[in-house]
Amino acid sequence: MPKPVNVRVTTMDAELEFAIQPSTTGKQLFDQVLRTAGLRETWYFGLQYTDSRGYLTWLKNEKKVVSQEVKKESPLQFKFRAKFFPEDVSEELIQEVTQRLFFLQVKEGILGDEVYCPPETAVLLASYSVQAKFGDYNKDSHNSGYLSSERLLPQRVLEQHKLSKEQWEERIQIWHVEHHGTPKNDAMLEYLKIAQDLEMYGVNYVDIKNKKGTELWLGVDALGINIYEKDDRLTPKIGFPWSEIGNVSYKEKKFVIKPMDKKAPDFVFYAPLPRINSRILALCKGNHDLYLRRRKPDTIEVQQMKAQAREEKHQRQMERALLDSEKKKREAMEREKDEMEREKQELMTRLYQFEEQTKKAEKDLREQMERALQLEQERRRVEQEAARLEAERYAALKAKEELERQAEDQIKSQEHLAAELEEYTCRIVLLEEAKRAKEEEAERWQCRAQEVQDDLLKTKEELIMVQTAPPPPPATPLVEDHVDELEQDDSEENSTYSAELQSEGIDDHRHEEERVTEAEKNVRVQQQLMALSSELAQARDDSKTTQNDVLHTENVRVGRDKYKTLRQIRMGNTKQRIDEFEAL
Repeated sequence: MPKPVNVRVTTMDAELEFAIQPSTTGKQLFDQVLRTAGLRETWYFGLQYTDSRGYLTWLKNEKKVVSQEVKKESPLQFKFRAKFFPEDVSEELIQEVTQRLFFLQVKEGILGDEVYCPPETAVLLASYSVQAKFGDYNKDSHNSGYLSSERLLPQRVLEQHKLSKEQWEERIQIWHVEHHGTPKNDAMLEYLKIAQDLEMYGVNYVDIKNKKGTELWLGVDALGINIYEKDDRLTPKIGFPWSEIGNVSYKEKKFVIKPMDKKAPDFVFYAPLPRINSRILALCKGNHDLYLRRRKPDTIEVQQMKAQAREEKHQRQMERALLDSEKKKREAMEREKDEMEREKQELMTRLYQFEEQTKKAEKDLREQMERALQLEQERRRVEQEAARLEAERYAALKAKEELERQAEDQIKSQEHLAAELEEYTCRIVLLEEAKRAKEEEAERWQCRAQEVQDDLLKTKEELIMVQTAPPPPPATPLVEDHVDELEQDDSEENSTYSAELQSEGIDDHRHEEERVTEAEKNVRVQQQLMALSSELAQARDDSKTTQNDVLHTENVRVGRDKYKTLRQIRMGNTKQRIDEFEAL
């Protein structure tokens, strides 16, 4: 019995392990993966692997897995990836699992800078990816740093702005709050609706040369084939919609595209290797098949899937409405509870304040009573003092009257004394005058007596000769004077391989050329991008600008976007555009 072969398939969010038989075909393995993942929109996906030469290759459904050039290792390694992209994610992606796988793959391409995304769009997309993972922002559960372990932005964007990791997280959190009420699945779809407008979204680029040998890029996507100059993968120069292409074929390195227009020449270019042309053929066939599929009525399977998806979505909406209703009831109850608690606290506070006021009033009353008592005592003291003073005043008045009476008596007495004094004075004057007269008379008599005595003495002097002199007069005393003193912040065979890409029986109107970007039709997205662009401009480091930044800025300056450019590069007939390609 053949030994089983171990296979590991990595999806965007899981690793699946399988044991297959050596006879297992690529389709059988692919179907096994689809069943495990619960995926029904099979036409977008494939199993990718790295071949023995190091090239990324898609597993062929009709061949055995082990007979293909899968790198021999155990287990065999495959990646389950989207091989083709929808024209409009919101109209085409049906299952939630499909939307999630596309979301994760597109996000990986943007973060790895495989799909150029301008800084402001990168931040807005990051906020939608956060909403898709965490749901509505909740300040209680989403604490500071809840985004610290998340990979949110392309390294290029981080390096082009002078903002710290915390400042980036703060800005993304602000926009996360803006998406409140957006379900996680809707957030992923909003992410894809914005991302599908990026110029490099869903484009498979292949190195080619025209007949002149000019090196160019061939871009194959859901809308057709575009030609890019080597230094610009954002802005295609020439475009061919799938409705203009009738057949694609290659032999060795030469690839030929036959237009539906019989007057137009073949569109010929050259790839570096035949295996590259094989890849281009598969890309053209797959994208064209989907192009036709979208323009035909839905199959019964797709109708069933869409009906189921609508039912599931309706069910989710009902469940969400019920949850919202329950949430609102809980919130109302919480608010009521909080309100009652608040009122209780207010009442407790008021009661406490009332008790405090009562205590204060009682204290004030006691103090007032004590004060009143003191005042009464003071009043009595004052009355007593007033009575005492009144008595003293009365006594004083009496004393005053007595003094006045005495003064009057004294005045009278003084007048009488004065009269007597005057009388006595007169008498004294008279007596003094009499005395003076007597004294003068006595002095005259004395002089006379003296003269007599002198005469007598002279007579005796002559006889005795003894006489003594009188003592000197006493000295006048001196008066003493008393003086007061004053003081002062930094990479086949020669066979020809071909595929018919007929588009008969379908609406050949190129509706894709009438599309507009999400930012143009959604005013809210437009305003968000403008606000982010203005905010980031202040922190931008122009020295880190890349070639794609320069190209994108120029496209914005002249008013170009993905769909306006598509309309422009498809102008003129097919022959004119092929001639233009040959002239590059």
